[in-house]
Amino acid sequence: MSERNFNMRLKCRYEGDGNDITRLKVEHKVDNEWVSLDLGIVSPGFDIFVYAIFACQHRFFRVTCAERKLYLSSAEGSITIGVDKDWHMETLRVHFSGKLDSGQSGQHDIDAVVARMKQCPVSRNLGNIPHAETTVTLA
Repeated sequence: MSERNFNMRLKCRYEGDGNDITRLKVEHKVDNEWVSLDLGIVSPGFDIFVYAIFACQHRFFRVTCAERKLYLSSAEGSITIGVDKDWHMETLRVHFSGKLDSGQSGQHDIDAVVARMKQCPVSRNLGNIPHAETTVTLA
């Protein structure tokens, strides 16, 4: 079990054939309560790091969906990162659940979106994480 866990979630609305963001709400868990994420110059560095991973994953999720003509109306996402006592990442779980405005998805689309998310520049620089999981659902 990880020494520390970091959790964020988002709700997003999109429009257009690029799945452009029209509304985005991101929260993180602080003392077991969800609060709005408001990053700034006094934000803890690890919160910024977790959000960087999450934002990169979200971008590759929505852009890859658009490239496959899967146009989203909305999505919810979550990220959980667990670190050991020395701050080494032990777990990384990312999930996005998208609601399609148009387009028809199949397992090959899901697999392509997940594969592309794993290629985001931030993810490529994380190194080996013992327990990493990325999942996507589209309805």
